[in-house]
Amino acid sequence: MSNILIQNANLVDGTGAPARLADVLVDAGKIAAIEEPGRIPPDGVEVIDAKGLLLTPGFVDVHTHYDGQVTWDPILTPSSWHGVTTVVMGNCGVGFAPAKADERGWLIELMEGVEDIPGTALHEGIKWDWESFPEYLDALDKLPRTLDIATQIPHGALRVYVMGKRGADQEPATGEDLDRMAALVKEAVEAGALAFSTNRLPGHTSIHGDPVPGTFAPAEELTRMAQAVVDGGGEILQVVPAGAGNEEAGAIPREVDLYAEISLATGATVTFSAPQNHPYPDEWREVMAKCRAAFAKGAKVIPQVLSRGSGLMLSLDTFNPFSYTEAYQAIPSEPHEDRIAALRDPSNREAILTAATENNPSMMILGPALHSTFAMEEGVVFEPDVSDSIGARAEASGVEPMELIYDTMVDLAEQSTDGKTRVLAVFFSGYAEGNLDAVEIMMRDEISVLGLGDGGAHCSMICDASWPAFVLQHWVRDRTRGAKIGIEEAVKMMSKEGADLYGLGDRGTIEVGKRADVNVIDLDEVELQLPEVIDDLPTGASRIVQRAKGIKFTLCAGEVTFRDGEPTGARPGRLIRGKR
Repeated sequence: MSNILIQNANLVDGTGAPARLADVLVDAGKIAAIEEPGRIPPDGVEVIDAKGLLLTPGFVDVHTHYDGQVTWDPILTPSSWHGVTTVVMGNCGVGFAPAKADERGWLIELMEGVEDIPGTALHEGIKWDWESFPEYLDALDKLPRTLDIATQIPHGALRVYVMGKRGADQEPATGEDLDRMAALVKEAVEAGALAFSTNRLPGHTSIHGDPVPGTFAPAEELTRMAQAVVDGGGEILQVVPAGAGNEEAGAIPREVDLYAEISLATGATVTFSAPQNHPYPDEWREVMAKCRAAFAKGAKVIPQVLSRGSGLMLSLDTFNPFSYTEAYQAIPSEPHEDRIAALRDPSNREAILTAATENNPSMMILGPALHSTFAMEEGVVFEPDVSDSIGARAEASGVEPMELIYDTMVDLAEQSTDGKTRVLAVFFSGYAEGNLDAVEIMMRDEISVLGLGDGGAHCSMICDASWPAFVLQHWVRDRTRGAKIGIEEAVKMMSKEGADLYGLGDRGTIEVGKRADVNVIDLDEVELQLPEVIDDLPTGASRIVQRAKGIKFTLCAGEVTFRDGEPTGARPGRLIRGKR
């Protein structure tokens, strides 16, 4: 490990303090000194000239799903491409420990259904050498990485481990079941788990349609698990709330009342997904108000919010609303030119569109989002005008929306000859009013934390793990349809606030004695790239990834892990065990 001197940087230290020019010395994996430029001798150190560049803390992503990928991939893209140096996984009540040998396949099917990670890749990639959660942590400890990982014990795996089929079938837990689950949660936290996660969204199911075990668990069960976290020395209960799937008005505000009760009863902090649901576009205001009211009463309820409109990527090779039809399945996928020609053939087009109008399951998702669906014809979309949406364009031209979706998908596919995937971006969360004003208010609320990037998950649908580049490019530099966010505030959101939520006090800011997790960034150069579909998962399974330009260096624990977006081979990242 070499000492590194970062000179002449525009230091944005993550505390929210004004940016300032500084030299920063890194020694033995920590920040050793911060001085005015020229005051630290460059003798015997590697020098990085950061003149004209930002120096920020490494970013902390508190909502990822690398639980499987982490067992085979030491680089952990796409998050590591975007300056993230710490990830928290095990979210949403799904994961792979604790697990008996005969439960492994079932847990993979659950993860595949809930998080859209190819089951074939998980079956091939995961090298199971654990049963208990502490054994899982020991297994994670063996593989060095480009970044640090932390994890949570998931309700789904725990309930099945203790209750077997009764747990999977959502049967009520007995007193003995609760005692056993609580003991295992306490054991997991004492071994290093940061939290317990649960999922209350009925629409999150396995590939067989089975909801995540614990979806309908009563308050007593959740309170016992939260208390077990606290008893083990932890603090966090992470939740996907009922109502997050737009299924019922008022569901998420009622959930906040439950979380406040749990927090007051146990002392735990409850953090939960808080999107702007399009069918109820103003409900987020009530959610945020209830969180503030809970704080006033002494409860700790933290909403995790988006930094952009979130949804899915619609194309021939990602989420495809026509792929279920026999007429579409008869079209050859290769070669590319023949595929495009066959899809343009009038008889094929008519057959596919006719079949797709009959009980199309995709319209449950697309129907409410037609006016927040936009084509990436010229590049990545950030905050487009509703008049450019598929819904508005279909109305203006007098065609059926599915016809326009079909033709646009084919047009975009024909343009995709450079390895990039041009898609229709469907925003079904965060874009109900045709802009990001609601997202801005939620991001800037002092009680919220940025999250919901889902790194490692939704391999055929989204890549919101690229959110740090989005924040820098859109919110800090380029936004024109509303207020921008200052670089100091934005960096604090991306680093310190996530670290503080999970008790990681050794990182998130650039201060003497803290970990040397840092990024050197050319803000003028930051540019989010078009998504790509690559076949690099085990068994050659596909996933969507998205890169960005402009992050010149990333350091984790004082070692340069990335230069200009390319890994250096350094693997200083380790498993985080417990709060810091």
